[in-house]
Amino acid sequence: MATTAAPYGARPIGTLSSSGSFTGLTRHLPIITTYDTLISNGDFVSVHTDGTIIKNTGTTALGAVGIFMGCSYTDPTSKQKTFSNFWPADNAATDAMAYVLDDPFVLMQMQADEALNTTDRGLNAAVVVTAGSATFGKSKNALDGSTPATTATLPLRIVDFVEGPKSLPPKGTTASDAFPDVIVKFNAASSFTVSPHMYLNCLGV
Repeated sequence: MATTAAPYGARPIGTLSSSGSFTGLTRHLPIITTYDTLISNGDFVSVHTDGTIIKNTGTTALGAVGIFMGCSYTDPTSKQKTFSNFWPADNAATDAMAYVLDDPFVLMQMQADEALNTTDRGLNAAVVVTAGSATFGKSKNALDGSTPATTATLPLRIVDFVEGPKSLPPKGTTASDAFPDVIVKFNAASSFTVSPHMYLNCLGV
């Protein structure tokens, strides 16, 4: 059972798209030089008004374009092409490209920051945003376990619990372990709310 909080952000594991297949393909999107915020593997990212990628720090609302999977750039010191699973804050590279998994129907695995209940399956939830690791480049974002509700504007839909040692205890019980792993998706939006995923919004950036 998961008795320790070790969040890792959003980990893509599948898709609900009509194609029925998940390739994990990413889109290459630019990061502006000297962007001053660490972006970690597994963080949600958005498209800024200047067309570049920035870290999304939303909790009860997102508007993300997808999940940051890493980046490439020419190191301004060594002049060598560099591939990294995170964006170092204030990097002066001028050719940086983010690798973003931008499927709006992606299924993601996340760890919750507290115990859940089987009745939370199908509810919506918020995100806990924490600065990622500058050493390992991994996100530390989590699902906010205190927020599951029917509230239409919450950004993530809890689809299921992960089967295995970090999920629910044996059948016949309802409470999860202390920090369960769950499967989530970007919540849909009606015409009266803003979608958690940019591609599903009617308004442009």
